[in-house]
This record gives sequence, C-alpha cells and structure tokens, in this order.
Amino acid sequence: MDKEWTKLPRHWKEYRKGVKSFLDFAYTKGSPQGREISCPCAHCANGKWERRHVVRDHLIAAGFVEGYDVWVNHGECMPLPMEIGNDTTDQEDSHDDIGGLLYDTFRNVVEEEGSSEGPNEEARKFYNLINEAKQELYPGCEGFSTLSFIIRLYLLKCLHGWSNASFTSLLELLKEAIPNLNIPESFNKTKAMISDLGLDYKKIHACPNDCMLYWKDRENDNSCNICKASRWKEFTQVEGESSEQAKYDHKVPAKVLRHFPLIPRLQRLFMCSKTAKEMRWHDEERSKDGKLRHPADGKAWKDFDILHPDFSSEPRNVRLGLSSDGFNPFRTMSISHSTWPVMMVVYNFPPWLSMKSEYTILSLLIPGPQSPGNNIDVYLQPLIEELKELWELGVDTYDDSKNQTFKIRAALLWTISDYPGYAMLSGWSTKGKKACACCNDETDSQYLQHSRKICYMGHRVFLPMNHVWRYNKRSFNGREELRSAPSML
Repeated sequence: MDKEWTKLPRHWKEYRKGVKSFLDFAYTKGSPQGREISCPCAHCANGKWERRHVVRDHLIAAGFVEGYDVWVNHGECMPLPMEIGNDTTDQEDSHDDIGGLLYDTFRNVVEEEGSSEGPNEEARKFYNLINEAKQELYPGCEGFSTLSFIIRLYLLKCLHGWSNASFTSLLELLKEAIPNLNIPESFNKTKAMISDLGLDYKKIHACPNDCMLYWKDRENDNSCNICKASRWKEFTQVEGESSEQAKYDHKVPAKVLRHFPLIPRLQRLFMCSKTAKEMRWHDEERSKDGKLRHPADGKAWKDFDILHPDFSSEPRNVRLGLSSDGFNPFRTMSISHSTWPVMMVVYNFPPWLSMKSEYTILSLLIPGPQSPGNNIDVYLQPLIEELKELWELGVDTYDDSKNQTFKIRAALLWTISDYPGYAMLSGWSTKGKKACACCNDETDSQYLQHSRKICYMGHRVFLPMNHVWRYNKRSFNGREELRSAPSML
C-alpha cells in the first residue's frame, strides 16, 4: 500500500483519509481481538490494544510510530529479502551487505578498483585485500563473500566468548566438511585479514592505579615504577600447584588500554576518490561569503591559517577535534562503572558529513571501573605521539582522487566535552575557588557557610563599565562591581 500520506501534516484532509483507509485495512486483513487492534501511534507503539475510534484519535494526535512502514501487526505481510529493492538499479550481491559494512567503515572504498600506478605499498596492500574480499565463499555462492562470512564468524566468537583454539577447530571442521570453502585455516590468519583491513587495535597494559602505561621502554616491566603495584591480576593458588607454576601461569593484565591507531584510519580516507575529494571541500567548494556555516568560516580556523601558512597551504591536511566522556557499558545504574572512549572528529568534511558516526574515529578506549580523572593524560600518550608525528613530520599517504602520494599532516584544533570532562582534558579544575576556566586566578568565588557551597558572583565584570547592573548592590553580592574583565588565556 502507498504510505506516503503518513508523512503529511496530521491536520491535512489526505492524512485523515489515509487513517481511515488504514483502519479499514486493519479490521479487514488483520486479526483484531474483538473490537480492538494494537495502536500504532507514536505513544502506544503497538503496545496497547484500543478500539477503532481511540486508535483514530491517537493517530491524528500523535502520528504513526517511527519506522513502522510495514504493517505486520495489522495484516500486511513482510516482504521476502529478495523482494526488497527489486526496483532499484544498484543490487547488492551479498545478503548480509558486506559492501555496506565496508562503505560505513571506509566510505565507498570497496567500490574503488584503485589505480594500477601511483599508490604506495600500504595502499596497494589495502586494494589487494579489497579485491580478495570480493571472492566467492564457494563456487556459485551468492549469499556470502569470503570476507562477509569470516566477519560473521568473528562476530560470533566475540559475542559468545569462543576461545582461539575452538575458533581454529571450527574453521578446520568447515574446511573438512566443505573442501571448496574459501576461508582461512586458523584464527591467526583470520585475525590478520581483519587487521590488514584496518579494523584492528593494539592492547597496551596499564597500571591498575592509572600511574603509567607498560609501553615502549617499560613494555617488559612487571610492576609500576611509581606505586609498585603489580602489572598482573593475582589469583589464588590452586591446591597441588607449585608456587613457581602459579607465578608464571595465568598472567592476566590488571588493566588494558585499547588503542585504535589514528594514522592508518586517516590514510584510509584518501584511498577512496570520493572521500578524498570531500576532504578538500572546505577549500574548494565551501561558499566564502563571510557567513558562518562551517568551522573554516570561524575565527579560530582563520587565525590558525595565519599562524601556520605552511600547514594551511595544503588543503588536504586534516583539522581534528577531540571528544571524550565516560559511560556505563553495562546499561544499569546499579553498577558504578565508567569507561572512557576518546573520539576524533574530522572537520575537513562538509558539515553534513563531519558529524556523522561513520566519520567519527574511535582512537582510545580507556578501561574502568573508575574514571581516569586527572590521570587521563597517562592514557592519551599513544594518541599524542601520533598527533606529534602528524604535525611535525607528516606521513606518506596516497590520494586516489589525484593519483599521487603526499605527506599528510594533522592539527588538533578543538576539544569537545562536558564541564567535568573539560577539567580532566585541560588540567584546570572546574570546581572549587578557582573553577572558572576563563577568569583563572582572578575567579571571584564566595563560600556560603549555611549551604556549604561555593558560589560565583563576579560575572558582572564582563558587562560594559556604565551598565546599570554594575551598581546594583541588592540584587547581587551587596557590592558595586567596578573591576574590568580579566584577561583571557
């Protein structure tokens, strides 16, 4: 049935006529319980059974629940997978849409064949993997490609906690049962395939008290050089097990930082000609009429270009924003757990792309259960090292849209966070007597003895000197405000 009327304003005659046709269909083709049907309005969401006149009133008042395009609860049949999109010109060969997965991750790079000349070694390796991903799982298979099948298996392994050995045994069994099956022979080869596609991360052990990372020169240490805490979790010794065996077996790190390298993910953006062109949008296609539509129109971007003309002369150099906040991964408020992801936002893209989740790059995953607090700088070290390399030296990157290799550089221009997160990232406390990040040492604070809180009454310093509120004692702190605004950092 035509359902375009569901998107019309609810006071239109066509919408009310469509509601009537829906009710006629639901009572004719559906399975009403007596005189009641499930109400598909935005509030009930098919969770309540109501009579016809009530459902009509709900649909006119609130409209249909979002996403209810196939009326399966009211007698309409769900189309078969092969029937969906038969009238479209672009058909996907894989039912589980592995092309869509790669499209969301690398934005069209799966559709690019690459150029026979020009790419560097890293780019050639990537394009070879993309071509291998188009191979059939077995001769004549239309439902899966080799890559899509392996990713589905790898997902099941992660969701259900299969061991590496059990995963390898499953692959061997599948190869034995179906000799023509085009899959890797072991877990290590499977992981290498996913790693080469840029979907891997690095595990870096950390001190359980957030003092240091077991990284670089400290990679082989067994205890923290600051608080002397053990690098490993301690397990009770099993009866009959020798102390030496217990000492060297079952070594599980107390805390692990997940680092998703930033440099290869930025390089991937230029391996697709469409995405590489979008990375130059701020310079080549942006309307430069003085209106603020994009960060490139702002004062910070323009001042940065003036200070660093060598960086701004190459429009492909990346401008980044960093965002971080804590969340509870267990979806329950009864457990106090705070895991901190660190995300990177690419501002070279046009505004309708830069804030899309597909282009937001996860760089670090800082483990819980407590917030890292002021020690977040310990966990930011791998990211800062990459940013320094991208700023000072640059990295050879292949641009498929121009068929050339250039040195990509990057600059971190902004951080995005709430106020407590701002305190952690900046190192300036946002609570207490000097809490204002603008006034700094000149913060005007006052302790309220009865409520035991600190209030800040110095905001009148930012008003013009002749403003009437500067001389209003009664409405504020009982004093006139004759000071000038503090100097900004």
